[in-house]
Amino acid sequence: MLFIKVLCIVLVALAILYLLMIMPRMTGRPDRKPHLDVLYAHRGLHDNASEAPENTMAAFKKAVDAGFGIECDVQLTKDGVPVIFHDFTLQRCARCEDGNVPKGKVVDYTYEELQKFHILNSGEKIPRFEDFLKLVDGRVPLIVELKIELKDLSVCPKVDSLLKDYKGIYCIESFNPLGVFWYRKNRPHVMRGQLSDEFHKDKPEEFKGILYFVLTELLLNFITKPDFIAFNCKYPDSFSLRLCRKLYGCTCAAWTIKSQQQLKEAEDKFDIYIFDSFLPESASSFNR
Repeated sequence: MLFIKVLCIVLVALAILYLLMIMPRMTGRPDRKPHLDVLYAHRGLHDNASEAPENTMAAFKKAVDAGFGIECDVQLTKDGVPVIFHDFTLQRCARCEDGNVPKGKVVDYTYEELQKFHILNSGEKIPRFEDFLKLVDGRVPLIVELKIELKDLSVCPKVDSLLKDYKGIYCIESFNPLGVFWYRKNRPHVMRGQLSDEFHKDKPEEFKGILYFVLTELLLNFITKPDFIAFNCKYPDSFSLRLCRKLYGCTCAAWTIKSQQQLKEAEDKFDIYIFDSFLPESASSFNR
């Protein structure tokens, strides 16, 4: 009998500890409403087979002209310039003038050196984040993903220095909890989000170990205190994600929606929608 009582106490304590660990920010949350009545074009309104491939000024202009919000990815060059590019490595999207694939990472090149490359088969170049902000000029809301490898948080203050005087609506997000924590500590008024995924299901050969279990289950929320969770739309019923939304009222963003049907299916399980590969119907048809 004593063993059963002790076991029950331990289980209750573990449950309470778990609920405390996944708890997002509960007080002083920024207003989420400006982000709810808009659909976000993933890396701009892009087509990688066109003259407006992902994360280019042409794709961003198309999104602004169509009235879609924009999700983009920011990282630093070798000389500390914030640029918009998704992968840490250049191989997938960058091309040399002779058509060859450049080697290395974005951070291995200065901004001027990166301008020798173009994006896929287009004439577009890797854009500066500063130029992107001037193009958008507050006309549509932004989701800015901070690309952070390991513990190098130098992108955070660089991006913040450009956003602090920006007049438009924006929020930040990152897969790396250290970047989300930087914003909690230094810019608590800015809406911040934790990106996550069912890592072991999505890419089991790549994402192994306890770290990805911790990230999937949002067990570092007690440190980062995110205002929203951005999660792979393929896994809307991930346990910790559902608890954050249903128990704590946390805003949830779906990435990346690939069809109108997928968008419809996500409507009841997410609050913010990031899309690519199709042209969705107007966000005004959503009843939130």
